[in-house]
Amino acid sequence: MMDKEAEQLEQAVECLTEMALKYGLDFFPMRYQVCPSEVLYSIGAYGMPTRFSHWSFGKSYQRMKAEYDHGLSRIYELVINSDPCYAFLLDSNTLLQNKLIVAHVLGHSDFFKNNAMFEGTDRNMVDRMAIFAERIEGFGQEYGADEVEKFLDAGIAIQEHVDPFVRFGRPGGFREIDGGVKDVIGYIAAESRYLEEWQREILHMLRAEMLYFWPQLETKIMNEGWASYWHLKLVRELDLSGSEIVEFAKMNAGVVQPSPGRINPYYLGLMMLRHIEKKEGPEALFEIRETESDVSFIRNYLTRELTEEMDLFVYKLEDQRYKVTDKNVEEIKENLIRSRTNGGFPYLTVKDDDLHGRGELLLDNRYEGLELDRKYVERTLPLVHRLWGRTVNLRTIVDGKEKTYVYDGKELTG
Repeated sequence: MMDKEAEQLEQAVECLTEMALKYGLDFFPMRYQVCPSEVLYSIGAYGMPTRFSHWSFGKSYQRMKAEYDHGLSRIYELVINSDPCYAFLLDSNTLLQNKLIVAHVLGHSDFFKNNAMFEGTDRNMVDRMAIFAERIEGFGQEYGADEVEKFLDAGIAIQEHVDPFVRFGRPGGFREIDGGVKDVIGYIAAESRYLEEWQREILHMLRAEMLYFWPQLETKIMNEGWASYWHLKLVRELDLSGSEIVEFAKMNAGVVQPSPGRINPYYLGLMMLRHIEKKEGPEALFEIRETESDVSFIRNYLTRELTEEMDLFVYKLEDQRYKVTDKNVEEIKENLIRSRTNGGFPYLTVKDDDLHGRGELLLDNRYEGLELDRKYVERTLPLVHRLWGRTVNLRTIVDGKEKTYVYDGKELTG
């Protein structure tokens, strides 16, 4: 970036920040970094500026960078939920693109700071992840890189099975299972008799990272809708030239346009917020931004009028063709809610850690209308067995009937 461009960007940041404050946004202190594509896509693949090494992150980086190099997709920015809040801008962005992105990330930072789902998250996780990375690298030197990577494979397979409410002070302790322990990775880290201490530490690290990321999984539609709402409002108040107005319209359309066959969270969130603003006024948006998650947002504010305006419908694949099955607003809401419940992951709990009196682990899948994918079971149970050290049982629903998959260390049955 040339000195003149950097100066213009600094002026735009100052102007947009003042406007955002005038409108009542309350964000963390902002830190902006302009990066080449290799750095930005590395952060995108790893999820953070510093994180432990794993083949899955490298695979994500290669895929995203290849798509960028071939003009198939592009990450314009990344923003980190931290205090101060770090935003990374692509160095090949135009000045106008960076103006839009600055306005967008100011919305994200305000959401991170004020939405209830983010209460209790570790705002120093950037530094903690750097420490985690150093520890795991040290384990690789001590116990062998291949051994550590194999263990990471197993831990990552269950890292999303946490109880996000521990951030709000839910009591710890795992020995009393009662109705089922949702914090599967925490339970295994605490209670498995076959883990070495370095392995337990890795599981606790993975759990801490997932607890940090979890609010973003629960608020994708709201978070992106809120950021899109503010980049539209703020950039439209800038003194733009005719060519910049055209460029802004094209870029904004690329962000918030509907996506055929899937939900664009930017579009859905923005449309819902605009609809609420029209009916209840802008003050209502700030209250919603504080209290709702995607599930409650959809349940409480997606109306029949809006589903008709957006032409939302339920569909399924029949004879290799997609067929519209329902346009009823309640059915549309239930399908969207189902896809957003538990971050979109299967809901598993620990039901027993001494099944049949042989120390076997029993996991229970809470059935909510979607069956577990057989390939998910085949891939995951052997990895859970690696962590638990004994036979692993998974109880679920298939074709309307209860079914239990069993992996004994050699084969999967059920």
